[in-house]
Amino acid sequence: MKITSPSINSPARSVPGSRTDGVASSSVTSSSASAGSKGGVELSSTARHLSNLQNSDNDINMARVNEIRDALASGQLKIDASKIADGLIASVRDLLK
Repeated sequence: MKITSPSINSPARSVPGSRTDGVASSSVTSSSASAGSKGGVELSSTARHLSNLQNSDNDINMARVNEIRDALASGQLKIDASKIADGLIASVRDLLK
């Protein structure tokens, strides 16, 4: 008696569109077909909000950036390195907790 391993479909021999996990692929195609028949996609309010955040031009306040740049160039804004260092150390301590 000869014992052989079960045949395993390799990616090269598998049929395109077939599923090997036992789930029927017809449910995938039928849901995509019904979504395509609507002619569009409806986004939830959360998805719309996230999309607006991603596409927002308000990420950087350029007026404020220019004010800070001008203040630095004219010497009106002084950078206190010790305050920045203290803030960084406090942030790291919070992260390590």
